[in-house]
Amino acid sequence: MIKRFAGILVTVLILGFMCGGAAEESQMEEIIVSGPNGEIYGVLQAPASREAVPLIILSHGFGGNHTFSQDYADAFVSRGFAVYNFDFCGGGIGSKSSGSMLEMSVLTEAADLNAVIDSFRGDPRFSCILLWGASQGGFVSAYVSALRPDDVKAVVLEFPAIVLQDDSEKRRREDGSFPETSSIMGVKVSRKYDEDATSFDLYDLLPRYSGPVLILHGDRDPIVPLKYSERASEVYPNAQLIVYPGQGHGFMGQSREDAKAQETEFFRTWSK
Repeated sequence: MIKRFAGILVTVLILGFMCGGAAEESQMEEIIVSGPNGEIYGVLQAPASREAVPLIILSHGFGGNHTFSQDYADAFVSRGFAVYNFDFCGGGIGSKSSGSMLEMSVLTEAADLNAVIDSFRGDPRFSCILLWGASQGGFVSAYVSALRPDDVKAVVLEFPAIVLQDDSEKRRREDGSFPETSSIMGVKVSRKYDEDATSFDLYDLLPRYSGPVLILHGDRDPIVPLKYSERASEVYPNAQLIVYPGQGHGFMGQSREDAKAQETEFFRTWSK
């Protein structure tokens, strides 16, 4: 189902709830997870609670790091969720995890996310695992949840960069190979990035995840055209697409606040 949302009502309800009383106390801890690509740096935030709470794992986009989604982490924790906000190995500028962007691909990032899930799965502090990913982090979250659906209760994807597979194909040379290095948005990546991106079709995998999925996308996204999320919402067995008019690759202003509110309510509903 596609929902074009102007964006006020849910935000008001959520913010009203948050502002109606004192903010919940939360705990913050730096946690290093050992993965196949090296050490994965992340920050665990959790509300002060004696009961198990849902854990949301946040995956940042291409060239980014965990700080890019810190406001989302704070919003989720204020509503009673725990959050692990981490840097992919070689995932971006300012990353505190191992590796460089020349070693990174969507499959190395998938391996990182799998290591994070494995680290927290079965932890008695958490009642279930939820995934949140933006741009390339959305692509990776979609890929991982499709391969291990029983471990992921629900998924939120902000403008998932499914276009990256087509972008990689455009860099393929006549002999079928890829250049040793390529520049993506001013950042140099290796041949491995394109080889891994084109080694499968994400749309073929998405139907394997039958759990609830919320996709959010701006209709003026210059990097990932809306049509990629429209197709994903049709391929998934249980997905909703919210389209933000006038928004690009990353939500600003009222749309960003509404996205947090919509996602919080989605996670609250499906983590019970």
